[in-house]
Amino acid sequence: MSKSPEEEHPQKVFGWAARDPSGHLSPFKFSRRANGDDDISMKILFCGMCHTDLHFIKNDFGFTDYPIVPGHEVVGEVTVVGSKVNKFKVGDKVGVGCLVGSCQTCDLCKSDLENYCAGGIQTYGGSLNWDGTKTYGGYSNMLVVHQRYVVRMPENLPLDGAAPLLCAGITVYSPMKYFGLSQPGTHIGVVGLGGLGHVAVKFAKAMGMKVTVISTSPSKEKEAIERLGADSFLVSRNQEQMLAAMGTLDGIIDTVSAVHPLQPLILLLKPNGKLIVVGATEKPFELPIFPLLIGRKLVAGSAIGGIKETQEMIDFAGQHGITADIEVISMDYVNTALERLHKADVKYRFVIDVANTLKPNL
Repeated sequence: MSKSPEEEHPQKVFGWAARDPSGHLSPFKFSRRANGDDDISMKILFCGMCHTDLHFIKNDFGFTDYPIVPGHEVVGEVTVVGSKVNKFKVGDKVGVGCLVGSCQTCDLCKSDLENYCAGGIQTYGGSLNWDGTKTYGGYSNMLVVHQRYVVRMPENLPLDGAAPLLCAGITVYSPMKYFGLSQPGTHIGVVGLGGLGHVAVKFAKAMGMKVTVISTSPSKEKEAIERLGADSFLVSRNQEQMLAAMGTLDGIIDTVSAVHPLQPLILLLKPNGKLIVVGATEKPFELPIFPLLIGRKLVAGSAIGGIKETQEMIDFAGQHGITADIEVISMDYVNTALERLHKADVKYRFVIDVANTLKPNL
């Protein structure tokens, strides 16, 4: 007979979980493994709320295994280190993103691309630990993680504002670097000014690039240009604006997590331009081929980044003072926040103050 989530492991944990596709979260008791030789245990201080959390708790992708504790933008303080841990010590401020395990032996893992390992273990969402038990995420009071999948947080960054970088930040930083869209003077488009998009603008400007924000909302133009520093703004539904900008962009980072037309974006690209899709949608896109042929253009995808690159990203953020724009909330506000997230009613990321508002009296 299988054990309950509370009885599987020795360390008793509490958090908030969804039990069914309604996505409603409520208090939940479970357990985590004992701290191993290569593990660190961390007290969770803050956890960002990603749009992917919303997809998973509502089973939009069709493979959610309930109960589910979301959260993969986790920051906190090391409380225990294993005997073989050499990267961290008790008291260090650390972060954990979307990945808590991988095979460690394949070519991808050896190339610091654990995020594409077929044996990758996601922080939550039905992924299984090495011992076959489910993973549970950061809407909880503590976490046990192998040191390989932990990053050191820069001392100068506030932990609440830095938490979303562990998903949103690396999701836009990695394709900029890999696809050659990080050189000063490069003209990059950012589709969608939300949780990922506003961070993409900040990273691109810090890299010295020219940035055009592309949005369905004309009301976001002032925010994009005057506060975030974008160089220009296109309303994607304004055909005259889009036609005038045809062939002007070296690359585009598309952060929108809903299905939308790709052809108008492809037409914005210069010859050899690259459209990189990073928003996770539950339905497939329609991909027009002819606009790709004319100009040898590329449509590609990208998912987070390896741990080495995630550390590089967070260090770059520390050097340039980059954080996400956030609204800090209490744990008991989380269901309201999820409803607002569904309506895109947040600038631009909710972050849960776990340490001060998650109460153990379940």
